[in-house]
Amino acid sequence: MNQRFNSAVQVLAAIAAMTLASAASAQSAGTFTAKVGINKITPHVTSGDMTAPALPNTKADVESDTKPILTLAYMVTDNISAEMHLGVPYKHDLIGDGAIKGTGKLGTSEVLPPTFLMQYRFFEANTMIRPYVGAGLTYAYFQKERGSGAMTALLNPGGEPSTYRLKNKLAGSIQLGATLAFNERWFADVGIIKTYLKTTAKFSTGQTQNIKLDPTAVSVGIGYKFF
Repeated sequence: MNQRFNSAVQVLAAIAAMTLASAASAQSAGTFTAKVGINKITPHVTSGDMTAPALPNTKADVESDTKPILTLAYMVTDNISAEMHLGVPYKHDLIGDGAIKGTGKLGTSEVLPPTFLMQYRFFEANTMIRPYVGAGLTYAYFQKERGSGAMTALLNPGGEPSTYRLKNKLAGSIQLGATLAFNERWFADVGIIKTYLKTTAKFSTGQTQNIKLDPTAVSVGIGYKFF
């Protein structure tokens, strides 16, 4: 009985070792991967005051949005990788804060934030779970900014509808995440990206407002190794 038990343990250990080894090949040098998932971007806003004419302490806040994301990566070495994050535009609501807190939605804006990162993946390539850190650049491309009736009532009561534009910006980003390999081809990924982003809103009525957005992006996804 003991001999059979020992043999079974040896077989299970061999299977586990082969599983770990095959899973590792998904993150070795020369590998291209693609992953799809869900990404939530949450701005952490520090708003400047809107310039005159406006109520003193007129500030703004920005709400979060969640969208699908596509990520492409290439393993330069067993530990260093280059990664590109792409996706559809995120739609964020601009809401009143400070002296105008409670006025509700002032407008909306879409943003495309393609992000390029260089990463360091810890442990050897034959490890099933691999944490990683990354650093790179995000380009925030703002589009389709629209003002609401509340914005018009605030900036140009009784006049033409008010709107605004946000200045496109290049910003630095840092990343923390981990992958879990299921087998030779498939893996799961979870990651957090912090971007240090400042921009300026320019309103059709002439006022401007500096806004520090500093968004945090949290994503989960499933990836596939091509070769």
